[in-house]
Amino acid sequence: MTGGLSWTHWVIIIAVFVLLFGAKKLPDAARSLGKSMRIFKSEIKEMQADSTSETPAAEDVRREAPPATPIASERVDTGNPTAPETQQPSDKRPA
Repeated sequence: MTGGLSWTHWVIIIAVFVLLFGAKKLPDAARSLGKSMRIFKSEIKEMQADSTSETPAAEDVRREAPPATPIASERVDTGNPTAPETQQPSDKRPA
């Protein structure tokens, strides 16, 4: 058999799990794994339902939001070219 697990492989895998976790902990582990899978599936379904129930009007409101205006510390003053930030320091060392 190519690419698949035969029944002997499955027996070895199960034996390793029993040796690692013990026969008492395996049912609890399987139960918690099943519970986690059910929660995961329900969350995926809820996310899909939320994305399909979103109305186009809500998307239009988000697109038509006014552009953000920068705060005072982010504004660039281009009106005054001789501002101290834009002046180059002169080299006044003696020659």
